[in-house]
Amino acid sequence: MTVQAVLFDLDGTLLDHEAAVTAALLRWLPEIGVEATAPARALWFTLQERHLSDWRAGRVTFQQQRRHRLRDFLLATGGPVGGDDDRLDALFSAFLRWYAQSWAPYPDAVPALDALQRSGLRTAVLTNGSQSQQTDKLARIGLLDRVGPVYTGEALGLFKPDPAVFAEVCRRWGLPPGAVVSVGDRHDLDVLPARAAGLRAVHLDRDRSGPPGEPHRITSLSELPDRLPSAG
Repeated sequence: MTVQAVLFDLDGTLLDHEAAVTAALLRWLPEIGVEATAPARALWFTLQERHLSDWRAGRVTFQQQRRHRLRDFLLATGGPVGGDDDRLDALFSAFLRWYAQSWAPYPDAVPALDALQRSGLRTAVLTNGSQSQQTDKLARIGLLDRVGPVYTGEALGLFKPDPAVFAEVCRRWGLPPGAVVSVGDRHDLDVLPARAAGLRAVHLDRDRSGPPGEPHRITSLSELPDRLPSAG
């Protein structure tokens, strides 16, 4: 089956999420009396994944996972823990302001999207994030009008790594799974479940730390137009 479309992940694929979070932490943590050390920044990323997993599993709301993440972080780093939910929300909002100011696309994102468009391929985004934040990200980094539909786990009620979310996107997009290529930085979220749903997939392995046996691996989106997997 001929490839007709490419389904992109957002954070870590089109947008440099790690750099944006790191820049935000370097500015925000001193404001709340926490030293922005490498261990403190690493802890933030660890707690981010843990509490977002709880949200995706339906155990907490999106706002609750933010509060729980921040409370755990402050307890571990000696930050200002006291206060009610409103205070936690205010603290997290300050982080989000710095985070949003740091959003930027990877340098290879726009050229890759343009190359795919010239090839006649459709594009879309599938992200586990919230609809409002992820759409805002794409708009502020100048990609919203370039990527096509934006599908989020929040809006679909399904999250990666459930293969069903990929099947549902293809259904809504009106494309057979075999005609769609999933591209993302997480092998466990963007590659394996996409293939389980019948899509083809390419692992964007920017730091070359992914599974060595992966046959469809690129280290930059600039390689993508020439490396789309063929049928079979």
